[in-house]
Amino acid sequence: MLKIREEVRKSVWSAILSEVQTQSSTKLPSNKSVLVLGDNASGKTTLIAKLQGVEDPKKGSGLEYAYIDVRDEYRDDVTRLGVWILDGDPGHNNLLKYALNESNYAHTLVILTLSMTTPWSWVEQLQHWIKILEHHIAELKIEPEEKSQCRQRLVTVWQSYCDTIDELDPGSPIKRTNRLSSVDDDLDALPLPEGVLTTNLGLDVVVVVTKTDYMTTLEKELDYRDEHFDFMQQWIRRFCLLYGASLFYTSVKEDKNCDLLYKYLTHRIYGLPFRTPALIVEKDAVLIPAGWDNMKKINILYENMQSCKPDDDYNDIIAQPPSRKTVSNREIEVQTEEEQAFLTRQLQLLQAGQTPTRGESPMRSQSSAGKTTPRTPGSGGAQGSPKKVDGKLNPSTPSGEGVLANFFNSLLHKKSGSPAGAGGGAGGVGGTSPNLPGTGISPRATTNGATVGTGPGDLVSASEKLSMRTDAAMELDRLTRSVKKDLDFGSAQSDC
Repeated sequence: MLKIREEVRKSVWSAILSEVQTQSSTKLPSNKSVLVLGDNASGKTTLIAKLQGVEDPKKGSGLEYAYIDVRDEYRDDVTRLGVWILDGDPGHNNLLKYALNESNYAHTLVILTLSMTTPWSWVEQLQHWIKILEHHIAELKIEPEEKSQCRQRLVTVWQSYCDTIDELDPGSPIKRTNRLSSVDDDLDALPLPEGVLTTNLGLDVVVVVTKTDYMTTLEKELDYRDEHFDFMQQWIRRFCLLYGASLFYTSVKEDKNCDLLYKYLTHRIYGLPFRTPALIVEKDAVLIPAGWDNMKKINILYENMQSCKPDDDYNDIIAQPPSRKTVSNREIEVQTEEEQAFLTRQLQLLQAGQTPTRGESPMRSQSSAGKTTPRTPGSGGAQGSPKKVDGKLNPSTPSGEGVLANFFNSLLHKKSGSPAGAGGGAGGVGGTSPNLPGTGISPRATTNGATVGTGPGDLVSASEKLSMRTDAAMELDRLTRSVKKDLDFGSAQSDC
């Protein structure tokens, strides 16, 4: 009797253990991962943050790691999908061994990202990253049998693909049966279409074109037309055929195809249902799952291409535009002279007996540019000064006092309201004088109602005169501000 009870107890425990083992085998695996490759500014971090549900992505460097929560609604199971994001800097390519190695080769999916903001660089970018990926896989010490199984799995995906209808009712039994066929479906294997999987890496590859909302900018600024976008699409679809890759056009800004990309990744990695058919109508929301495309479907795009042919060089049709000036209103940066070099040069001029020259100030240039250039004596008119005034600073006089002294001396020697030819100039000479030979003007000509001297020693250049007046005005303004500041300070002290 005891022996019978013991056998029954063992059989019960065996049944429980068997059931637990069966249930554990149907759970979502936790060793799956995604490797994201692409140039910098191609939208890798932003795309993964969108799949995670993070609204404020933070860009890292080197090799970043993140994870995406995956939930199986049918089995009520949750797992985490690891995501590796490799920096676009070529100096970080050696970190690829930590994201893709012999232990996770069969459990890794690769995403290649491109940006719609730079479509002229697609060829270079894709060839660059595919070459890096091929070279890295070739160096991995993977068992030949395991590599062969991974390659055969990709071939079976293409051979067993069947179209599906996107039903409205998520609980429809038809929708569960009419889905993308899995690798285990027992279907008659069809031969691969022409040009498909000519290079079989043994890895699921998804090409993602990001920032498709930039298409409107390409149309407005670079005059892109529908045939340009068709040419770009047919080229990248032909590339995807070579590696058996899927194609997604996404826009995080406008939330296009991001949710579908998440569902497709869970379908390819965990075998969860994906019932959305291929989408090729909207040019900025293309979705082409692996196994759907072929050259006959791509040929449909050729009908809209009038000014180009499919075999044309990609960079001839989608050429990089000339660099544009992004800054137009920024002032030109002035490079200042090193202080010691400036002082050394001034010392050399003083030792040589020369007066240091002043550089042209921007304010003086602007004030001079806004006035009409005075006529020279040879042009039929003269503009002189009763006493020649040197507009340059005198080293022995403070700058402010020297400028004011010159300015007020010139005012004292001017005689306002005198008619042309009237006396009263510098040196007390009065009356009229004969015209200067060859000039047609009197030695004492009237300019703007003021008698000015035009003798050989009284002529002063227009630039020096304008410089003197501008410096005087600036000094007066400075003195006014200084007096006002002193008054305000004294008033504040009295209030206290």
